[in-house]
Amino acid sequence: MIQIVEHEMPGYAAAVWLRRRVLRWPLGLEFTPEELAAESNQVHFADLENGVAVACLTMVPNGNEVKMRQVAVDTQRQGEGKGRRIVEFAENWAREQGFQRIILHARESAVPFYLALNYVVSGEPFEEVGIPHRFMSKSIMNP
Repeated sequence: MIQIVEHEMPGYAAAVWLRRRVLRWPLGLEFTPEELAAESNQVHFADLENGVAVACLTMVPNGNEVKMRQVAVDTQRQGEGKGRRIVEFAENWAREQGFQRIILHARESAVPFYLALNYVVSGEPFEEVGIPHRFMSKSIMNP
């Protein structure tokens, strides 16, 4: 079930574990305690099954927009619609909170996923955590 999970609580720990396995460890990276502590003012979403995160993402509010980051789906569960569902859940939350736009830095390999969800690429490719990324955004204002 997709839900908002509180920082440093069990659901958050499950999401961090998934992010480590899917996003960090393949690049030889690990979270520092400071990076995780800095997430205390962010909003964390997780799709939990029996306490295990199968999908997760984090939203960082900033004025009238919110940055989506650290989107991860368990590699064994990719292709089941888990990513789409958690992104749509977070988009609905952002809309309900009054945000007008979602921005994100997509790994080049994830650009088609976001394009299918109506995100738009802008700017030139750039490198982040040692791999190519693209800036993407989506207007979520209510009509």
